[in-house]
Amino acid sequence: MEIFTIGFTHKSAEEFFGLLTGAGIRHLLDIRLHNSSQLSGFTKQADLAYFLREICAASYERQPSLAPTAEILNAYRQDKDWEAYEHRFHALLCTRRAETLYSPESLVAPTVLLCSEPKADHCHRRLVAEYWESSWGSLQIIHL
Repeated sequence: MEIFTIGFTHKSAEEFFGLLTGAGIRHLLDIRLHNSSQLSGFTKQADLAYFLREICAASYERQPSLAPTAEILNAYRQDKDWEAYEHRFHALLCTRRAETLYSPESLVAPTVLLCSEPKADHCHRRLVAEYWESSWGSLQIIHL
């Protein structure tokens, strides 16, 4: 099974929706802690659901249980210690039993995990996908 990830920062709407359409995405799982601020631009929750439906023929779902807590985010913003962030976030995923929120069979294929970071290397969407991969087994992660 494939799971896609994407961040919207540093992307135009054209590029963002082009990547989703090109990958054939049918479901977007919004795993941001905050998804309605001015900084969200074209990815504000209500707007995004509309754009996905109209542009990509895809569905939208918000899943805050896959988002970091404000405390974890604030700690990272202060100390910039990515390794500590990864550890804290992994512990949170374990506590929340993130592997039981979905199963490979329950996800609409193909699904994309959304957050704000432009690249996946320092982003929780990668950590969620890798957590699922370690829990579920065979999972191909594709970062858009």
